[in-house]
Amino acid sequence: MNEIFARGIEKWYSQHGRHLPWRETRNPYFIWISEIILQQTRVAQGMDYYHRFLEKFPTVEALAAASEDEVLRMWQGLGYYSRARNLHAASKQIVEMGHFPDTYESIRSLRGVGDYTAAAIASISFGLPCAVLDGNVYRVLSRYLGQETPIDTTAGQKLFRALADEMLDPIHPALYNQAIMDFGALQCTPQNPLCLYCPLNESCAALATGKVDTLPVKIHKTKVRDRYFSYLYMETISGEVLIQRRDAGDIWEGLYQLPLLESLEGPFSADEMEKKYPGCKLLVQGMTHQLSHQLLHADCYHIIVTDSSSRNLPKGQWVKRDELENFAMPKLLLRILEKVFSEIYSE
Repeated sequence: MNEIFARGIEKWYSQHGRHLPWRETRNPYFIWISEIILQQTRVAQGMDYYHRFLEKFPTVEALAAASEDEVLRMWQGLGYYSRARNLHAASKQIVEMGHFPDTYESIRSLRGVGDYTAAAIASISFGLPCAVLDGNVYRVLSRYLGQETPIDTTAGQKLFRALADEMLDPIHPALYNQAIMDFGALQCTPQNPLCLYCPLNESCAALATGKVDTLPVKIHKTKVRDRYFSYLYMETISGEVLIQRRDAGDIWEGLYQLPLLESLEGPFSADEMEKKYPGCKLLVQGMTHQLSHQLLHADCYHIIVTDSSSRNLPKGQWVKRDELENFAMPKLLLRILEKVFSEIYSE
């Protein structure tokens, strides 16, 4: 352990650390929920979800007993919905065990729990000397140690795992892990880190060599592909809307959507859609939604259906318009529906 480093960030944390509800408990279920929510979500957004989720599912038994639809509905808007499905599956594992697992290996065996989450739960809930390693930790360690090995390579990941273990305060692992996470989030930030006021500025290798802005090193760029969605808002005269449930093997598995036509080469034109569905009206055009590796472009067409039993219609289920809010849908579609409703029902 580098005592200067560990003591420095722990002292900093005692003065500047964030006061968060999951920091006030050692309940492994609460900490697990918070860690999964925050994997791909900012704290400000995740806070409300954390409270609502635990209000709905206050125990792991309550989560395990819920339906997948209930869990996805509570997760709606957070994105990366595999997190919610994995939470649900893991809760069933825990109930079968009869208790929340209390070793790193047993926590790591839960569905959807990786090295970082297992280390966070093990250290914070059970005081085990397990070092966390996430984006914040990569950045702090690479700058402080002046380490230029790319973090997105097998060699880099192996090296930083060893460094994280080496720098860990084994006597106070919970304090240390929470301190280094907050230190990276608030002090040693990706852009414009607060080096002038950093308690470690006299021993930071990157600051001494002028490499703060170049560390950590990444060599791979994320490739983003475009996808083009044409949604069909099909409704009957009596106010029923056709929806479908998304299949496995793609984004938003298990969520509900409007019937959809997809193209990888560009959006369908209004004329093309008119030929497929005579009388359809374009209501939303060119709405975009950025995912980690995909950029979605979406249009939405309105179609009045006079015979909902027609064999020419897409497969799905008809629900009353005011019941749509009971079905978990991706954020992109919620934005589209909001605009559709303002166009059709605003008067």
